[in-house]
Amino acid sequence: MTYIRSQFRHPGLPKNDLGYTTKEYEGAISTLCAGCGHDSISGSIIQACFEMSIAPHRIAKLSGIGCSSKTPTYFLGHSHGFNSVHGRMPSVATGASMANRDLLYMGVSGDGDSASIGMGQFVHVIRRNLNMVYIVMNNGCYGLTKGQDSATADAGSKSKKGVANPFQPIDMAGLALELGASFVAQSFSGDKEQLIPLIKAAIDHPGFAFINVISPCVTFNNNPGSTKSYDYVREHMEATATVDFVPLKKEITTSYQKGTGTDIKMHDGSYIHLEKLADDLDPYDRLSAMNALQNARNKNEILTGLLYINPESTDLHHTIQTSDSALNSLSQAELCPGSSVLEGINGELR
Repeated sequence: MTYIRSQFRHPGLPKNDLGYTTKEYEGAISTLCAGCGHDSISGSIIQACFEMSIAPHRIAKLSGIGCSSKTPTYFLGHSHGFNSVHGRMPSVATGASMANRDLLYMGVSGDGDSASIGMGQFVHVIRRNLNMVYIVMNNGCYGLTKGQDSATADAGSKSKKGVANPFQPIDMAGLALELGASFVAQSFSGDKEQLIPLIKAAIDHPGFAFINVISPCVTFNNNPGSTKSYDYVREHMEATATVDFVPLKKEITTSYQKGTGTDIKMHDGSYIHLEKLADDLDPYDRLSAMNALQNARNKNEILTGLLYINPESTDLHHTIQTSDSALNSLSQAELCPGSSVLEGINGELR
């Protein structure tokens, strides 16, 4: 009966501003392999939403196909959710956002779902700057089909079969930067101290917020020779900075020496606090972020943290001037204003 989750929680669990404990942000028990990095990411999402006091019914979870796309079942069980077909999550998210702009959209995908069959949709959801959080759980292999190399597997990396991958990888964070994403971050599933504030900052960002999370596959890609294994990532991870998300209502304090950190102000007055930035990284400068990512790659390092942010980002709704109200809240009179209005519109086109 291990599939049944106990409803008991310690009565002294901390509560957020809504009076909820983390129980209200949990989902079903995971059926992924024990030790899968994806479960740690799910736990980080739960903690981030709890700490931000977001009502679960305000969140819509969307995913495609793959081990990663199963994870929305395991967090935010009281939220809206839609599991789409392989690689097509971005178009479903776009349609949902156009219909109801009042929800917070969180897309979960994998390296196969986004870097292969879904690449075209990934490209266009970035260029449209859809207001959503897009998390790629990146393990470099196809876990559901027995561990074949994915498009993000590094050249020379060895899967469980022991065969070295002969192809160059697609760098998801680098691609997002090149395509113009307004928020780009990279992290490791085993580093919740970094990942949780990154998720919180991504949720707060007005536009497309992309987080590429290296998430080792313990069954097919956690062996010696793999560049996506727990040991390899821990040994080669280079953090851009210590990251913290500071809500608007919280007093801003700093504990770093002058010249070693910065506070990035968000559109609503909240902050992302970065301490001890990498020497070659300016998180406001896209070119600086691309150079820092390339330099890390040349040294066989995995650069993690907040890579780039545009604090003046405007999302798709602003660009195409959609209704300020969600479509499901508009009355019949607003949706069908009458023949005279239609005649006026047609008259302007003559």
